[in-house]
Amino acid sequence: MVLTADYREFYSTIAASAGALTGLLFVAISAAPRGGPDAGPAVIQQVRAAAALVAFSNALAISVFALVPEGSVRYPAVVVGLGGILFTAAGTRSILSSPETTGRRLQQLAPAGLLLLISGTELIAGIALLADSRRSTPLQLISYAVAASLFVGVARAWELVSARDTGILASLAVLSRHAPNPAQAVRIRAGDAVDAAEDGDAPEHEHGDDEPGERPG
Repeated sequence: MVLTADYREFYSTIAASAGALTGLLFVAISAAPRGGPDAGPAVIQQVRAAAALVAFSNALAISVFALVPEGSVRYPAVVVGLGGILFTAAGTRSILSSPETTGRRLQQLAPAGLLLLISGTELIAGIALLADSRRSTPLQLISYAVAASLFVGVARAWELVSARDTGILASLAVLSRHAPNPAQAVRIRAGDAVDAAEDGDAPEHEHGDDEPGERPG
C-alpha cells in the first residue's frame, strides 16, 4: 500500500517533530535533577526517561519507514507496537518490584497505560493492514496513535524535568490529601529541625540560671 500525498506530508511533519523532541529529550535528561525532596525514587526517574524515549522513537520509526519510496506502515507498526508493549511490561515490573515506589505506583502506572494503548493500537492496526492493505481505517488509527505518542512523550519528559508527578491522578491525590505536597513536606521537615534545635538549647538555659561567679553558700 503506497501512501497518498496527504499522509506523506503528515508523516513528514511527525518525523521532523519526533526528531527534534528526541534531541531535546537528551538535553532534558542531562538537566534533570538527580536528588532532592521532589526527585523521587531513582527507578521512577529511569522509567520516565525511558518512556519518553520510547514514545518519541515510536513516532519517529513509523514515520521514517512510512516515507520510504514504495514503503508502508504495516510492518513498522507491528514491530514498534510489539516493542512498546514489551517496554510497558518491563517498566511496570520495575515499578511494582521496587519497594521505593510504595504509595506512588498508581500514579506511575496510569501513564504507562496510555503508552500500552498506543502500542496496542499500532500492533492491531498493523496486523489488519497485513491482512488487507486496501483498508483505510487501520491506517488512520496508526496515524492517530503516532500523533498521540508525541504528546505522551512530551508529558513524560516534563515529569522528568520537573521531578514530580504532574498527571491527573497525582494531582487529585494531592488535592485529596492522599499524597503529601512536596513543598509542604519541605516546610514540615524545616519546622522539625527548628524544634529539635530549640530542644537542644533548653538544657543550656537551665544551667545558666545562676550568675557567673556566684557559688551556693
